[in-house]
Amino acid sequence: MKVTLAEVKAHPLIDAYVRKADEHLAAIGFTEHGYRHVELVARVAKELLLKLGYPEREAELAEIAGYTHDIGNAVNRNAHEIAGAVLLTSLLADLGMDPDEVAVVAGAVGNHGEETGSPVNHVAAALILADKSDVHRTRVRNPDAATFDIHDRVNYAAVRSFLNVEPAGRTITLELTIETEICPVMEYFEIFLTRMLMCRRAAEFLGCTFHLNINGAALL
Repeated sequence: MKVTLAEVKAHPLIDAYVRKADEHLAAIGFTEHGYRHVELVARVAKELLLKLGYPEREAELAEIAGYTHDIGNAVNRNAHEIAGAVLLTSLLADLGMDPDEVAVVAGAVGNHGEETGSPVNHVAAALILADKSDVHRTRVRNPDAATFDIHDRVNYAAVRSFLNVEPAGRTITLELTIETEICPVMEYFEIFLTRMLMCRRAAEFLGCTFHLNINGAALL
C-alpha cells in the first residue's frame, strides 16, 4: 500500500510525537524542531530527489522521512534518530506501508544523526541534506540575545538559507546569508563543520558535489 504524507500526518501517535518532541527540546533549551522544521525538511527532501530525476515514489518516501525524522526527540535527545526509527517501524506498518518502504524510511531516519549517520539510501541522503541545511533565525526560541549560546547566535545570524540543486551540473549548494556582526563565519564552522561534511557525503551518494556559499563567497 502506498501510504501518503497526508495519512502519516493524520496518524494521532505520529502527530503527538512531532508535537511532544519539540516541546521536550524546548524544555532543555534547544532550537525549534516543530512543525515548521519538519514541514520544511519534508518539502526540501522531496523536491531534491525530484529535481535529480529520482522516481516520484522515492521522493514521497523522502518527504515522509523528513516529516517524521525528529519524533525520537519525544523519547530523548540522545540517540533520537535511533528511537525515531524504532518508533516509525510499527507506526508505518500500522498504516499499511509496504515492508520494504518501511525499512527504507526507518533506515533514513535512523541515519540522520551527526555522530553515527550515513547516507545508506537515496532517501537518507535527501533527508540529511534537507535537515542540515535548515539554519535560520526563526529557529531561535531564546528572546534574550544577551544570553545566546553559539547555536542561538549561528541560527539567529542566518537570515537566508537555500539549498540550490542544479541537475545539469549535479551540484547541490547550500546558500547562506549571515549577519557577521552577530556571528562570524568561523563560528558557523565551529559547530556545523560535521554537518557540512555529512552533507558532502550525502551529495556524493546522489552522484553530486556539495558546495557551501556564505554571503556570496564559495567556502566549500
